[in-house]
Order: sequence, then structure tokens, then C-alpha cells
Amino acid sequence: MHSQSYENFFYSAADGLKLHARIYGKTHEGTLPVICLAGLTRNAADFHELAISLSTDPAHPRQIVAFDYRGRGRSAYDKNWKNYDPLVEAGDVLAGLVALDIGHGAFIGTSRGGLIIMILAAMRPGVLKAAILNDIGPVVQAEGLMQIRAYLERAPKPSSFEDAIAISKRVNGEAFSALSHADWERMIRAIYRDENGVPVPDFDPALLNTLAGIDLDKPLPELWPQFEGLADIPVMAIRGANSQLFSAETLMEMARRHPGLTALTVEGQGHAPLLETGDLPSDIKRFLLKAERRA
Repeated sequence: MHSQSYENFFYSAADGLKLHARIYGKTHEGTLPVICLAGLTRNAADFHELAISLSTDPAHPRQIVAFDYRGRGRSAYDKNWKNYDPLVEAGDVLAGLVALDIGHGAFIGTSRGGLIIMILAAMRPGVLKAAILNDIGPVVQAEGLMQIRAYLERAPKPSSFEDAIAISKRVNGEAFSALSHADWERMIRAIYRDENGVPVPDFDPALLNTLAGIDLDKPLPELWPQFEGLADIPVMAIRGANSQLFSAETLMEMARRHPGLTALTVEGQGHAPLLETGDLPSDIKRFLLKAERRA
């Protein structure tokens, strides 16, 4: 293993684009590999601390695979921005699992990653043995998506990482009152790449074109049929108490439709909770062990 605790894995998508994933730890008999899927503009670095915790757990170590979607992190940018689409990205994830010879696993999806999990439930249900949906459900609140789009379209360009932290605190501090300065710094280091000390967003700017065409004056499509595709596997749903993208009402309805659902609300965090903070790593480990006993 490399000094940074993970190995870089590169593979080709169906259309030949070079894609990347981080691999933490090794496969262990009796434990499910965990496949981590990030949010819209985010990348595998979001899961770094959680992946280390899961892969090096003294009692139940497991392999973690965190994917960079096309146009994010170390994956190549697509010349056609219209391919920055959850259906295409779901296919890319499946191609990566084939390249890694992983037949199934437990999936953790933050925001867009959770939508991709629901798509996979329709495309290839056998690949899913358990699912953790981080601040996402079948109903996406237009208000929250509007805020994300407005911020990304007008996001200031920080001159340093400390500047980036200050900007993020100013914009998101109220929603994320539970975070320490170290949490903010870790999050910023995952969002931006370092170019000679200057933070640069680690995604293809053309990705924002996908948001521009969404008409937020119309109701957004709901994914209840896709969510119900998860009915036969253990599901954990995590909601930031201050989230404006994933409502408490949607979480309650998810629990009604999936009676075995494990629901968690994270106080002092918004969209989306940092999975390495507070009790979340322990909660996730307990959920995975329960899922494995069921499998």
C-alpha cells in the first residue's frame, strides 16, 4: 500500500474514458466490500477518513473502493458534458466493479451518489447487498438544489486554503455548527486540489452545465419506484438536521415504505453530513455488521 493509505486504480469506461478509484485495504472473507459514491461535484477524497477507519478496523477490516466519477478528481474530463449524467455514471461504476472483479458489496452514496445507488437498484439489483444513503432520498427539495446551483455558479475563487475555509464557513457555518476547524479544513482539502498553494475546484467546470438546464419552477422527478428497488436489502438513511435538500418528511416516508430502514439524523450539520464525524463511523460499522449477518 502507498503511504497515503490507499492505492490508485485506473480503468476504462465503456466509451474508453480513463476513470479512477481509490482502493483502501484488502478483501476479507465474511465482510462486504464497501463502494463509496460522492456528491455532484465531489470526489473520492470525501471518504478518506471513513475509508481508513473501515479498512483498518481491528475486529472487522474490509476493502473500500471510492470512485471518482468522470470529470471529477483523477478521472478524465469528458469532452461531451452531457455525459455527466447519473445513468452514465452508474454504468461507469459497474464497469469499475467488473474491472476490480467485485460482484457485490455495500454501497455508501452521498447526495448524487445515493441517486446512483437507486439507479443501480433498477439496473443491476444483485450488485447491492446493503445501502447507506447520505442526505438524499427519492424526493429532492427544489430549494436545496437551487441553493447549490446558485453557490456553484457564483462561487468566489479563494486565493489560499485558509481563504477557502473562511469562505465556506461564512456560507455554510450556520448549517454546520457542529464542525471543528479541523473538520472544515479536511472538507476543503477534499473539495479543492492544490495548484502551487492555490485551491482549485477538483471537477470539470462544464459539469455546471448540467444544473443550468433544470427548471426549478417545476416539480422535480420523484424516485420512489427506484427507492423501492432497495426493499430487499438493509438500508440506512442519514439526514443532516439542517439539510434543505432532504426533508424530514421524506425520511419518514422512506421509513414507512422500508420498515427495516435505519434512520439517523445528524444534529449541527446540513447537506451533506461528514461521515467521518461524531458517532457516524461507529454507526456505519454496526449497520454493516448487521447487514452481513443478514446476508
